Amino acid sequence: MSAAGSPPADGDGSVRPSGLLDVLRVASVVLDAEGRIVLWSPQAEELFGYGAREALGRYAARIMVHEQHLDLVVKLFAEVMRTGRSWAGAFPIRRKDGGTRLVEFRNVRLLDAGGNVYALGLAVDRSTVRRLEQDVALSTRIVAQSPIGLAVLDTGLRYVSVNPALEQINGIPAEGHLGRTVREVLPLVDAEALEAAARRVLDTGRPVVDRPTTGRTPADPDEDHVWSVSLYRLENALGTVLGVAVSVVDVTEQYRANAEAETARRRLAVIADATARIGTTLDLERTAGELADVAVPELADAAAVDLLDAVVRGRRSTLGPTEPAVIRALAVRGVDAASEVLTAADPPGRVTRYAPDRLITECVRTGLPVMVPQTKDEDLARIARSPEAAALLARAGVHSYLAVPLIARGEVLGALDLTRMRNPLPFDEDDLLLARELASRAAVQIDNARWYQNARDTALTLQRSLLPSHPPVTGGLEVASRYQPAGATSEVGGDWFDVIPLEDDKTALVVGDVMGSGIPAAATMGRLRTATHTLASLDLDPAVLLEHLDRITSGLDQAIATCVYVVHDPRERRCTIANAGHLPPARVRTGHAPELLDLPTGVPLGVGGVPFSTTTVELEPGDRLVLYTDGLVETRRHPLDERLDRLLALLDHPGHSLEEVCDLLLRTLHEPDNFDDVALLIARATTPGS
Repeated sequence: MSAAGSPPADGDGSVRPSGLLDVLRVASVVLDAEGRIVLWSPQAEELFGYGAREALGRYAARIMVHEQHLDLVVKLFAEVMRTGRSWAGAFPIRRKDGGTRLVEFRNVRLLDAGGNVYALGLAVDRSTVRRLEQDVALSTRIVAQSPIGLAVLDTGLRYVSVNPALEQINGIPAEGHLGRTVREVLPLVDAEALEAAARRVLDTGRPVVDRPTTGRTPADPDEDHVWSVSLYRLENALGTVLGVAVSVVDVTEQYRANAEAETARRRLAVIADATARIGTTLDLERTAGELADVAVPELADAAAVDLLDAVVRGRRSTLGPTEPAVIRALAVRGVDAASEVLTAADPPGRVTRYAPDRLITECVRTGLPVMVPQTKDEDLARIARSPEAAALLARAGVHSYLAVPLIARGEVLGALDLTRMRNPLPFDEDDLLLARELASRAAVQIDNARWYQNARDTALTLQRSLLPSHPPVTGGLEVASRYQPAGATSEVGGDWFDVIPLEDDKTALVVGDVMGSGIPAAATMGRLRTATHTLASLDLDPAVLLEHLDRITSGLDQAIATCVYVVHDPRERRCTIANAGHLPPARVRTGHAPELLDLPTGVPLGVGGVPFSTTTVELEPGDRLVLYTDGLVETRRHPLDERLDRLLALLDHPGHSLEEVCDLLLRTLHEPDNFDDVALLIARATTPGS
């Protein structure tokens, strides 16, 4: 390894020449005591234009000096030869081709072994010297005044030169660099990687541009900095490798700005994702799960969405300073490494009482975020529901915690709980800002879902309370029924069925569907069901009964309903049927394929002004009559005729009981994405008195 500042050596140990003399093209001339030329170098041929044969033996002054300076030069030459003092000067020379050139001369006296005196003259074109001087001066000023840190490393990667900017960047004077390696000068930067890159530059000649390097220097020992480092190989005019040039620019502020911009971009992306993903339905648990899905892993390694139990039940909740928080867990999500954290969390659906000192209690009581950047054992005890859960959090490596309240319409609904164990960074103010934005957006959706769920539960309770509880056998019929509410994200509709015993063992069967949903539809259904019971007791013809219902419906705030009304007479073994815009019943007879009854469709109740008609059909003992609402057969993807054919195919199994047929039809025909209620009523004619 060569010493710092020494020129590179060849493989045989000899020092390779510098290229500086080649740049100057120094001409060498030796004169005897009388001023005749005895030695003439190739560079002299080039500078003066005379070949060696033409110059040797001639008086130098005649061919090397312009006529106007001849006397002065002869005098100076004689002085050098007499006293031995060197002389230097610049004179114009006339070249062989007649041109004039300003040349710098250096003259020294020489003595040989015999005591003979000679003069050595060195001559260089003045413009070449000036250009080199200017280049050196310019380079020196540029290096010294450059705001970019500049350094030169020799082939042993030791500093041989640094500029003032690099002294300031590193906080070390130039003498503290020279002769030392990067790792010796700056032990707190990634010196190993830098030196490896410099070696590759030395070996390959390929430069490295804008390589980021991080660390700390004595200039700012308490803060990490980022520098952009470029390296390129230095060679002289002969191609000899001198070392590596290094430029260093402190880009810490730019890096921080880019990091902040990236953080902002990520935050906007998460918020945009949350806007698209949260609140796709009005299902409370699903909405909470969507919030947790957005938070993991972008914001946290594990997330839990918890609501106050009173809020879930539709009541407003306010906590005093000594009151516990009764929390219902709605959703829990985590990365693959978060299994112990998920075990420690409350599973969805569980209601847990959290003491007043717990952090989630503090969050929902005050309506303010709670952030613990670096958790300790005592913090984990205030996060977990129990000592066992706190131990699980510690074993999982939870090191940072953040809880933000879910607030909608001025009411604290619950909290979003976030923990980190795999992500090494603690929660900071940027994370808090993002978490609050997510919680703010999600809280409105969660509030909508919980109010919808409460309203739906109320409507469903009303709906079920209005549906009949009929005996399995009435008159000459064995009856089975089902009511299936719409999916969890849909409002309860106004579907209903009824079984009404009449005189003389007759039975009225009713299936109807009030258009609309929610409590208004359920209430309208209840009023129509009451009216139907009253009218049925009058033993009216089915068509007449529907005409009365039509007038009643017209007075119910523009309500519209479809309905099928059937009166079964076991003695006559027949049914009289009237239809008000409803799907036709199906009849299943022994020895025949199931069929849809061919009835006049009629118009829905509430339209008014259109008469209804009554149709009589046979119903022998053992025959079945199937009444249903459109929610059983209608879908968005299939034609209605196709679905009705499917219904008839499922009914072609006479060995099944009525209860089994009800379950089969609902299980097979009522699809999960169906947003309508289903009312289903199946009656089998029996032998009177059996």
